[in-house]
Amino acid sequence: MRLGLARSPKHSLSLAVARSGWEPVFLPLTHAVESGDAPPFPIQEADALLVLSPAGAKAVADKVAPHQVVLLQGHGTFEALGAPDGAAQVAFSPRAEGLWELLRTRFPKGGRFLLVRGERSRGFLETVAAGTPWRIEAWITHREVAETPQPSCAGLDAVLALSPLQAELLKAAPPDLRRYAWGERTAEAFAATGQAVQGLCEPTTEALVGFLRDQIFRMSSEAPR
Repeated sequence: MRLGLARSPKHSLSLAVARSGWEPVFLPLTHAVESGDAPPFPIQEADALLVLSPAGAKAVADKVAPHQVVLLQGHGTFEALGAPDGAAQVAFSPRAEGLWELLRTRFPKGGRFLLVRGERSRGFLETVAAGTPWRIEAWITHREVAETPQPSCAGLDAVLALSPLQAELLKAAPPDLRRYAWGERTAEAFAATGQAVQGLCEPTTEALVGFLRDQIFRMSSEAPR
């Protein structure tokens, strides 16, 4: 079974796909473009940086000061940052809600924080922190854009969309291609564009292995005998 996803063969997600019994196939639906915007205030003045995605981590990796506290949404974001001095910490769950929980646990009295995010972030942290002692200012470091031309899905049994934009772009793919969503927002993007989604995976590498193994079982059970 061949699964397309926008990660290189040696990326942790592709390795997880291989462990599950699927063959990972590099399918670069989108790529990140750095905005070039300056942060709203100097990075060194932040009590901590909050980073939502691997693209954001890559955008700031060479700008983070030694021993700067960085709180990250998921392990893929941690890998992208590199975290050379151990000052980075991953949220308890790979969602903005988990990052909010980690922030309040690590800084119970509040503080001033710099949120590294893309332009299509859902804005949860800014909204939930409004009027609280946790003062969060956003730094839009990148945006996700579609690859041109779009890669072919020929020969794939399924595709794992890793973002809402990737899900939207798959509207042009064959309707019988199995579509899997990485997280709830991606599943919502499939639905909003009229595409049926065959499965939603919690956005962690550990969950992905179990999810894909379960999909193999389901597909074998549904196959004509």
